[in-house]
Amino acid sequence: MPASDSDRDRCVDDAFAASDRIVNDPVATSDRIELRDLRVTCVIGALAHERTAPQPLSIDVDLYADLSPAGAADDLSLTVDYGAACDRIVALCEESQPLLLERLAELIAAELCGIDAVTAATVTVTKLRPPVAADLGTSAVRITRHRA
Repeated sequence: MPASDSDRDRCVDDAFAASDRIVNDPVATSDRIELRDLRVTCVIGALAHERTAPQPLSIDVDLYADLSPAGAADDLSLTVDYGAACDRIVALCEESQPLLLERLAELIAAELCGIDAVTAATVTVTKLRPPVAADLGTSAVRITRHRA
């Protein structure tokens, strides 16, 4: 059955609304620095046996910032030092002992959004050995937070 004019109009309106959300979303339209597979060990988990020893995690981060000044000047001081960002993440993982991946992701995002040039951060925390009976390779959470 062919779509009615009102169905087509609604689809067009929905497409324009989605387009406006993307254009007006600073994450969708800004530059980013991508950090992938930062390996850390951390005491994390809600189960008793998870609280007895650190376990391996993998962390992915997207740092949103205007990278054009650094690109134009070829000057590290005009961008986000991702080595320093990694150091901050590692220190946070060593210091905190959250129950949930969600909590660790929140802590990391808050820390990274405190960096001057960063306008938003997407953080994915992956548990490499999830404690479940099923044959599950990994479990993860991903959050995006904007500078307050």
